[in-house]
Amino acid sequence: MTDFEAHAHRSTAFLTDMYELTMLDAAFKDGTAGRNCSFEVFTRRLSGERRYGVVAGTARILDAISRFRFTTAQLEVADFLSDEAKDYLCNYSFGGQIDGYREGELYFPYSPILTVRGTFAECVILETVILSILNFDSAVASAASRMVTAADGRPIMEMGSRRTNERAAVSAARAAYIAGFNTTSNMEAAKQYGIPAAGTAAHAWTLLHVDDNGVPDEKAAFRAQVDALGPGTTLLVDTFDITRGIANALEVAGTELGAVRIDSGDLGIVSRQVRTQLDEAGAYDTKIIVSSDLDEFAIAGLRGDPVDGFGVGTSVVTGSGTPTAGLVYKLVEVDGHPVAKRSSGKVTFGGTKAALRAYRSSGVAVGEIVCPLDEVDTEVGRNPKLDYRRMDAPLMRDGAVVDHQPSLDETREHLAAARRTLPWEGLALSRDEPAIPTSFVGFPQPTD
Repeated sequence: MTDFEAHAHRSTAFLTDMYELTMLDAAFKDGTAGRNCSFEVFTRRLSGERRYGVVAGTARILDAISRFRFTTAQLEVADFLSDEAKDYLCNYSFGGQIDGYREGELYFPYSPILTVRGTFAECVILETVILSILNFDSAVASAASRMVTAADGRPIMEMGSRRTNERAAVSAARAAYIAGFNTTSNMEAAKQYGIPAAGTAAHAWTLLHVDDNGVPDEKAAFRAQVDALGPGTTLLVDTFDITRGIANALEVAGTELGAVRIDSGDLGIVSRQVRTQLDEAGAYDTKIIVSSDLDEFAIAGLRGDPVDGFGVGTSVVTGSGTPTAGLVYKLVEVDGHPVAKRSSGKVTFGGTKAALRAYRSSGVAVGEIVCPLDEVDTEVGRNPKLDYRRMDAPLMRDGAVVDHQPSLDETREHLAAARRTLPWEGLALSRDEPAIPTSFVGFPQPTD
């Protein structure tokens, strides 16, 4: 078993904050540990003033909760706990209910993305692991989704492994694939999730090839790569002079060359020059792939230029400047009674909730309705001219994952379809109001 495989089988119980355990301990001491509670994951505002968010990480959360078991070694470290709390954690297994938006769904401010129900003790200690997964994966997927829109149908390769933690790189590749990226450079992500892998050579490969006098020999590098991978490979042509690089690539591979990659310069101007040079040589089918610190705005700026695909690294694994989705995990109900905080700027709505999304007959989404769970099947607040779809679905029942969870490709297809329901302005890269408004039925309006 590899180190990564061993890691995948480890307990997730210590992927948590200490205060989850101190609250648990105190709850046993004052008798509140067994109270029936509902916790809810939501955001008060979309990060970066984006128009929509993308739910990602749900399947990883369900896996993490299934492996949330305390080992003897962990409990020895938690020596601040009472014997009663340790005895509870020694046999801990989540036995409650989890409902939520399916992975790959769009969300908006106050959408009840995930609802966790059970005793206070079993629910409160899941907060950190749930948020750490959802906040990262959703941030990556939300940024990646905007990049996919900006690419306007052209393929995108995720290549950000070197720009983040080695474990986060795998999760980022998964989230980007859900959003519509076509391939990943990360081999562990390819192995673990079945994402198509892609990659050929870096500048180091070209620099490796020098003649006996130490003079760089770009053609030798290209020739060796073509011999190994065939003429359909992608040659990196900007290690030295791009014009000379294109000429060398064509001399070696001929007009059957699959693609050239450009990793520097003004990509719009350079891609046009490269396209002209390729076409003049008869290499009409040779594609142009660009990289170099791309984000959604840079990709959108290349619309109309002869670019056939993109490689994105830093921006996608860091959420394109917004590395967290801003999601929170809040207690909203205790023994059937709604509870809510009233801190300035951090208002919540009490009570266990459900959500409906309203659509025109054309399929365009026009609004999100959040209501108490026991009112979701009523007609209150509904417009008879609109169609409604319930957003939350069962994910775990009595601690067991609900059968028929969607595959990664099904999740990817769902997101692609969900994006098509947004009004056209909701897909814009501008920073503005959410693409559709959220309304609340059965709750008092929030006040700071």
